[in-house]
Amino acid sequence: MTPAPESAADAQPVTDAPLIYFSSASGYTARFVGKLDTAAGKIPLHTSEPTLLAQRPYVLLLPTYGGTAEQPGAAARGAVPKQVIKFLNNEHNRSLIRGVIGAGNTNFGDTYCLAADIISVKCKVPVLYRFELMGTSEDVAKVNEGLEEFWTHQSQKPA
Repeated sequence: MTPAPESAADAQPVTDAPLIYFSSASGYTARFVGKLDTAAGKIPLHTSEPTLLAQRPYVLLLPTYGGTAEQPGAAARGAVPKQVIKFLNNEHNRSLIRGVIGAGNTNFGDTYCLAADIISVKCKVPVLYRFELMGTSEDVAKVNEGLEEFWTHQSQKPA
């Protein structure tokens, strides 16, 4: 018997975009990314879907979920979306991350953009920028400028 061909729905999506992002069902992060002047790959919304595979170095942009700390001063659990954890648990994807941008809500106090801070520490990459909710036009301009400068600097580093 011949195995059934893999359906398009089961194929692993790939991207060679310099920006990879996750957006929850609210779509705030996706709306922000849509205003940027750069190609972007999207991590699937559901963990049951095949995860995205990065093909080149990238900056990760993600929101913080409202994680809670079990003790005062402790890191919040649940701040990093499970879909992002799945994406970064792929060793190839993790090896290509070069920076992180956080989206958050200042109403959450100490956990504002905490997911970006957690990824920064675990993956040993810098937090490049933080913005609130869908961001402002000033945030969009700063991220566009910052990404251009970041990739120019990265291309000048010795291999």
